[in-house]
Amino acid sequence: MAHRDPGGRVDEAAALMLEALFTQSPVGLHLIDTDLRVLRVNTATPGMRNLSMDDLRGRPVREVYSLVDDDVEALLRGVLDTGVPVRQRIVRAHVEGDPHERNFEVSALRLEGSQRSVLGVAVTAVDVTERERGLARTRMLDVVRERVGRTLEPALIGEEIAAAVVPAFADVAVVDVVDAVLRGDDPPLVPPPNGTHVIRTAFHGAGRRPPPARSVGDVRRLAGPTPFTQALADLSPRVVQLQPDTAWLAADPALAEAIRSSGAHSLLVVPLTLRDTALGIVSLYRTEHSPAFDEDDRAFAVELATHTALCIDNARRYTREHTIAATVQRQLLPRRPEAHAWLETAYLSVTGADPGAWYDTTTLSSARTAIVVGEVSGRGVHAAAIMGQLRTAVRSLSVFDLTPDELLARLHDTAGRLAAERAHLPLSDPLRQEALTADCVYAVHDPLTGTCTMAAAGRLAPLVVRPDGTVSLPGAPAGPTLGSTEGAPFAAVEIDVPAGSVLVFASDPLLTSYLAEFPGPLATVSEYADRPLQELGDALVYSLPADLGVSDAAVIVARTRAFPADRCAAWPLDPEPASVADARRRTRLQLAEWNVDDETAYNIQLIVSELVTNAIRYGRSPLELRLIHDRTLTCEMRDAGSAAPHLRHAATADEGGRGLFIIAQLAQAWGTRFSTLGKTIWAEQALSGTTGSEGSV
Repeated sequence: MAHRDPGGRVDEAAALMLEALFTQSPVGLHLIDTDLRVLRVNTATPGMRNLSMDDLRGRPVREVYSLVDDDVEALLRGVLDTGVPVRQRIVRAHVEGDPHERNFEVSALRLEGSQRSVLGVAVTAVDVTERERGLARTRMLDVVRERVGRTLEPALIGEEIAAAVVPAFADVAVVDVVDAVLRGDDPPLVPPPNGTHVIRTAFHGAGRRPPPARSVGDVRRLAGPTPFTQALADLSPRVVQLQPDTAWLAADPALAEAIRSSGAHSLLVVPLTLRDTALGIVSLYRTEHSPAFDEDDRAFAVELATHTALCIDNARRYTREHTIAATVQRQLLPRRPEAHAWLETAYLSVTGADPGAWYDTTTLSSARTAIVVGEVSGRGVHAAAIMGQLRTAVRSLSVFDLTPDELLARLHDTAGRLAAERAHLPLSDPLRQEALTADCVYAVHDPLTGTCTMAAAGRLAPLVVRPDGTVSLPGAPAGPTLGSTEGAPFAAVEIDVPAGSVLVFASDPLLTSYLAEFPGPLATVSEYADRPLQELGDALVYSLPADLGVSDAAVIVARTRAFPADRCAAWPLDPEPASVADARRRTRLQLAEWNVDDETAYNIQLIVSELVTNAIRYGRSPLELRLIHDRTLTCEMRDAGSAAPHLRHAATADEGGRGLFIIAQLAQAWGTRFSTLGKTIWAEQALSGTTGSEGSV
């Protein structure tokens, strides 16, 4: 159709330009009439070069173009009806000579003649298949970077990458990881030694697929030679076209059958590698009507595998560090609860204890037991090391019979010094940037009074269940976090815990808070006072909801027992010398009633003589002597004075100063314990057939 100027003359330049567009333009041009039939196409239209205009003219659009999108005719009809142009719409279509669909960027505008009559639609189409593939790969790479590596479990990372590439990039994805990598060991150098085992960590297939040759979790040596062994040997990806008679499939008949059943025709094998080491393999398959993998796909798969390998290696390093930290923790923590006669205890971990969490029980003088649970900030072996130092410090301080608040004050000083040492590490040491803090609760159970005295650093507090089923959080006053710069004093609280009470100490306060509101198995604790504590601890773990959000927690479950009244004797004494003989007489009679052997009874009487004499001379009224028949025989002398006795080595001519020296020689252990009412000097004597480190139940 010749173009005419306003005077009716033919515009030769416009006609030449129009002819050039239809014969030389790289952009596909299409003229469609009002019945959506082809009027003319240019030579740039893909698949049309071998057809003459006589073959195309007058044919419906749906017959000329192999459109994948069914709404193209509706789109063109909309342009004809409304006159609103369509710009840069992506349309999918098949092109003659190419078995795979291609993407075209289509723009359409209505053609109008005189009197605004509608003549048809002009359509431009640009093949943007490669551009769209590039954009799709970029989007997929963004998805992979976002979704792969969210966990520090090497096996789960394989699941993440397989789920990300199916079905957008492959129809089937299989991930095999070197078995040593999953354990946190160093990956083998290339080429890996013969017999290297791999474990299948992921298998994903689009749609309904036949079962895989091997299930997830299968551990095996790779059969060879195959593209998989070759890819691990030289760390080069491979694109392999699969045929029924492919020679290397004979090395793995199970895989050959799986490939045949799935209809896979193209395989892309990509090694997971980092720093010339082999971490595993990603195997991608395309089946049935999907296009075969090409070189661009191989380059893109290498990018995916590089990111995946980095994530797996990070997870491997975390696994190794966690394994080391867990090993250190196991060596630093008690393997089993220490036997205590009047406080039954059980240890347990929720979700695997954090290497910085610790628990401990310690036997104290006078049938008492100390319980401690804490958690150090941070993770890994450094947290485990600090945990071990603090646990040792608690054990050392408990020997001095300090009250819980005073012990935590001393422990706070120790943690502060450790924090100061960390603050002076070299600037290049990343540990310097991590604050050293710890939460801790320290409690002392006294079966003779049926009480538990406790103090806390941070937010930790035990849960108490009394024999009547009452569940409560006593709320020990929260002192400053250990290692912090806060200097507020610690405070102790004393609560009643009658025999049969259950106490739950946890390094995560969320756990005890939840159990206080939903006690579950604890609500009926009075019904099974003799039930093993380990079973009770397991029941507590089972009752926790999965979404509670409890972090790794160390837990102690303890149950109190009654101290027999006939195994403790106490007598008030007058502050006069005659009380020494009276105390010895009472002691001799009581020891005879307890069937204590003569040698031990004689030593205890000497100890009583020295303790009573010392209290009369240097102490203050009231005075009280108490004997406790427990795993050891304990002699206590109480008075209201605050002066601390100390051991002296008297000279030959000195008349005094030998009392505590005699006690130290006769007693297995001795010490001084202070309280608000005064002090208690105690001495322990081992009973015949027992040692001080054993408990009796």
